[in-house]
Amino acid sequence: MTTSPADAYDRLPDAAAELFGEDATAEYAYDLLTVDVPAASWIAALETARDGLGCTYFDWLSAVDEPGTGFRVCAHVAALAAGRVRRLMIRTTVPHEAAVLPTAIDVYAGAAWHERETHEMFGIGFEGHPHLVPLLLPEGFEGHPLRKDFVLAARVAKAWPGAKEPGESEHGGPKRRTMLPPGVPDPNDWGPLKGQLPPAPSRPARTPRAAGDRPVRRTRSASEGSAAQRTAAAATAPDAGTEPGTGTGTGAEPTPRTTTPRRTRSASQGSASQQPKTPQPEPGKEPGAGTGAEPRTAPGTAEPSSGAGDAPWHHARPAFDTDTDKGTDKDAGPTPGPTPDPDTTPDRPAGGDTA
Repeated sequence: MTTSPADAYDRLPDAAAELFGEDATAEYAYDLLTVDVPAASWIAALETARDGLGCTYFDWLSAVDEPGTGFRVCAHVAALAAGRVRRLMIRTTVPHEAAVLPTAIDVYAGAAWHERETHEMFGIGFEGHPHLVPLLLPEGFEGHPLRKDFVLAARVAKAWPGAKEPGESEHGGPKRRTMLPPGVPDPNDWGPLKGQLPPAPSRPARTPRAAGDRPVRRTRSASEGSAAQRTAAAATAPDAGTEPGTGTGTGAEPTPRTTTPRRTRSASQGSASQQPKTPQPEPGKEPGAGTGAEPRTAPGTAEPSSGAGDAPWHHARPAFDTDTDKGTDKDAGPTPGPTPDPDTTPDRPAGGDTA
């Protein structure tokens, strides 16, 4: 029974060993099927992807430098049949010391340019390639830029613009050891000035400070104040052996500080200026002995209520005079009635008959 390419693709990753060999492994992650094969099975894996899985579309080929492992070469292909895109990544690993793979142009002709780029960026050789020459780099370029051990020559040959560390400019100040960015070697080890520069001075090791040289930690609380405040308080304190109240011989005793009593009235009693003024007795007279006449309130002014300390806005007096209050004074007393006729007496009604 013949299996269609679509059915074979759907059997992955479980059928990786059956389709690509016993040493092949496969995984499906991030909507991408990846198959890892040994370097000896590189061409056979590409043929299986093209013929057995229907992946006739070649997308790209490149590599990744994995320190301690080698170069991981990857080829991305896809199957476009039946209106569905089935993607497949075929991957193998070659060591740094022997970075060589057979060319894949016999399986996918479009891999020719990708292999040229991978060769000049990583230094991987592809045996059987008809024209493995540089593709992007200028003629005479040395090294492979995408390797992790590639030295950034521009960082060594050309000084950094501006000052990055203290002491690198003309402003003075102490200079500390220059920090090199990743990929930049020591100029005395690599570059046009190799072996011509003095060795970088080593930073002296710090000696631990003895415990007795450390300052005493603060043991007082925040309520005791600072050290300056404690010194001022000690200067004003009496000397030992001197009794309180005795001076230093000048005869001047310290005057006790008088404190103003705190306000004990409420807000409804008003301020001190709104309190009623108590008449002061004249000299030679006893308190309470007056002239017999009580002080009267001036006409037109309101008498203080029982709460003598109330503010003016607490009086129950209307803000505006009404028609019935015009021309009247509540302090003037009741209005006198008509004067009685002298001819009328209480025993005889006015206008009555005397007979």
